[in-house]
Amino acid sequence: MLTIREITCEDTKNKLGCDENFPRFSWLINSDDRDMLQTSSHLQVSTKKEFSTTVMDTGMRESNQSVLNEYTGPPLQPFTRYYYRVQIIDNRGEESSWSDPGWFETGIMDSENWIASFISPEGEDKPGDSAGWYLEKEIEIDKEISSARIYATALGLYQLSVNGEEPGENVLAPGWTNYDKRLLYQSYDVSSLLKAGKNTLKGHLGCGWYKGELMGGRNFFGKRNALSVQMLIRFTDGDERWIITDKNWKSNPSPVLFSEIYHGEIYDARKEKGEDNTPFSSKGVIVLQQDKSIISAQDGPLIKRQEILKVKKIIRTPRRETVLDFGQNLTGWVRFRVRGKSGEKVILKHGEILDRKGNFYTKNLRRARQEIRYILKGGEEELYEPCFTFQGFRYVHIKSWPGEIRAEDFDAVVVHSEMEDTGSFCCSSELVNQLHHNILWSMKGNFLDIPSDCPQRNERLGWTGDAQAFVGTAVYLKNTSNFYRKWLRDLKSEQTEDGGIPDVIPDVLSRKGRGKLVDPINPFHSSAGWSDAAVICPQELYMSYGDKRFLEELYKTMSRWISYVRRHSEDGLIWKKGFQYGDWLALDRKRGNSSFGATPNNFVATAFYANSVQIAAETAEKLGFRKDAESYSSLHDHIINAFRERFLDSQGHLKVKTQTAQVLALQFNLVPNDLKAQITEDLVQLIKESGNHLTTGFLGTVYLTRILAKQKRNDIACRLLLREEYPSWLYPVKLGATTIWERWDGVKPDGKMQSKGMNSFNHYAYGAVGQYLYGTVAGITPTEPGYRKIQIKPHPGEGLSHSRADLKSPYGHISVEWKIKTTEMNLSVSIPPNTSARVYRPVGNSSYMETEGLLLGSGNYKWTYPYKEKS
Repeated sequence: MLTIREITCEDTKNKLGCDENFPRFSWLINSDDRDMLQTSSHLQVSTKKEFSTTVMDTGMRESNQSVLNEYTGPPLQPFTRYYYRVQIIDNRGEESSWSDPGWFETGIMDSENWIASFISPEGEDKPGDSAGWYLEKEIEIDKEISSARIYATALGLYQLSVNGEEPGENVLAPGWTNYDKRLLYQSYDVSSLLKAGKNTLKGHLGCGWYKGELMGGRNFFGKRNALSVQMLIRFTDGDERWIITDKNWKSNPSPVLFSEIYHGEIYDARKEKGEDNTPFSSKGVIVLQQDKSIISAQDGPLIKRQEILKVKKIIRTPRRETVLDFGQNLTGWVRFRVRGKSGEKVILKHGEILDRKGNFYTKNLRRARQEIRYILKGGEEELYEPCFTFQGFRYVHIKSWPGEIRAEDFDAVVVHSEMEDTGSFCCSSELVNQLHHNILWSMKGNFLDIPSDCPQRNERLGWTGDAQAFVGTAVYLKNTSNFYRKWLRDLKSEQTEDGGIPDVIPDVLSRKGRGKLVDPINPFHSSAGWSDAAVICPQELYMSYGDKRFLEELYKTMSRWISYVRRHSEDGLIWKKGFQYGDWLALDRKRGNSSFGATPNNFVATAFYANSVQIAAETAEKLGFRKDAESYSSLHDHIINAFRERFLDSQGHLKVKTQTAQVLALQFNLVPNDLKAQITEDLVQLIKESGNHLTTGFLGTVYLTRILAKQKRNDIACRLLLREEYPSWLYPVKLGATTIWERWDGVKPDGKMQSKGMNSFNHYAYGAVGQYLYGTVAGITPTEPGYRKIQIKPHPGEGLSHSRADLKSPYGHISVEWKIKTTEMNLSVSIPPNTSARVYRPVGNSSYMETEGLLLGSGNYKWTYPYKEKS
């Protein structure tokens, strides 16, 4: 039977606050038949739920496209709900019924429609203050309401309530952007929260990223927090009314006495009703002059509470400290229930790890205090969770608590951007399965509106190098399409006038002192492998989701970036100038230098330069810019020739004898094809000389196992994956890690900690090996953007007898499972409707039954055949 299983608009079935002028519609197809292909589709969009009239009706048209069908009707109107549905015909002539309808609702559509003022509390005039403020207005409702919507944003962080009820599930709104150029608003349906008579609309305001402390400074974007809210009420008689923030609102200090992203929160519950129980109206507001042209709809997923973890055990440490262990390193906060006398205090300190003696350890937090202080109002049981901060932690030291400490009084609230789970992986190694778990949890811990490096110390920045290194794994684990879209728009807005790309997005490093650089040697922008995120991320996202808009939106950014590198390169070919991170934290680094790998900067930089130019050439071709494509292709050829002349010796070996050098040269096709086998063996030899372990850092590790497998040395790749001794991926797993570490030796073999200055235990960069698990071990990769065409090429390796991976692609469910039983291979494959796959059946290590693979249509397939592990 042919049915539509799921239909979405911009990856969401029911989307509130959609300001895309040309939204796209996608659907997943269910069919019992193999080789199913869509041949025709009929798409309707209407302002009526029953579709009695339509604003777009394609009719049943010949079309095989079930992903990203663009709206082609008349211009969409602001503040309007639209319904959409589809039916299709397949290649056997079967016609589906109409899908269940979805809806999207437009918001302001144009910043000129933002009529609300930005109001700041009258007393909020201290740049160094991080106390919370309430802003409030009472409104009278005298007619029956049809619908009510709130559109809200802030300079800082805000929480909303209508008659004491929160209108949405999101937290830490409006998130973190380049507030100088991009300010996002969120949309809320508050129809059910309003009532006849008096209603109270209240905003709670905190300093957040806008004016709070970041990397040793503060007020990077402004010195005053402000709230801007507009509410559209529609009545059943056809009337409309706008409620907006203006000079008539009132303000009062909130019980949040202090709240900072790094340091935590101080909350005095005695002040919840105001000092001396005075009524809420003691102060006025200041109307700020604010550029409203930068306001646009939320374009990434909202930050939400995702799950609740219970206390695993209560620990009494050798220092006689009481510590809660939640069993998982996470990002979020602790919600607790407490009873006591007025004025008694709860003090909680958060940390990631215990030291080798079993004591609570926080030295790696640097200046971040990660502390919650709560002052009880007394009487009944009190429930609290922080308002404007978050912590990275597994352990919580209870420094002060009234009464008995009970595990059931504490919950760990896991917080991150809401992204649909799309991938799962398991295999015969429980340690590798835990590694996969750790990769996923490091992603969850660091994908909080931006892809940050870590969630605990006084940093938590959107490092471009980490984001590009991990993007190839992220797209397997979760649907990150809108998450990366939002962040790449932030990146685009931060590009420097000369085409450079900041090292962190949003860029606070070069904003220190409001734009004055604190380090003239490192300008905090334009480093190879970091700033190349502007090129690598859009390409990876395009291949995974089939969305050409990633390329269209970032093409000029790519071009300007390449022009920047070209100007900073010798003869425009060998990139030598400027600060470089190189192969950051590689183990082959020189003694006395704790961060920079041994691979020369000009080697790493030129390799990434060549790769970005090649991607730009391919992008220009896809977008129809033929002259640009030819120009970039020619430049790429010249870079390759210069690279070979500079870095290849007369015997066809690389002059640079590091693992990362061999990996990058192979991965980016910088050496002739007839030399690849030789350089692969050089890489294998370097691994052996290092004691059969890796020495790569942030850039080399990304490609290490995958390129070994591609060069038919998956035996070595699998050996590296399964290694348990330091240094390896499984070394932290054996020590009980639940997330990925920043350093291979975050905890050294003797139990001592690495440098406290840079030693995060939740840092996803080395989790890039996840791409090897899905794309190589299981063998699922797209050969046409969005997985319209799929390659399934599993790589069984010595030490693994079983693997299964599942992936929800834009077209539906893909799965690959293989099992080795002595000399027999069982292989099962699922291919989604409206796609095809080329399946390679392994018969041994790096050898396959069919040279060209089997070309198969949709359906489920199973094979059992002879297998020889070593070949």
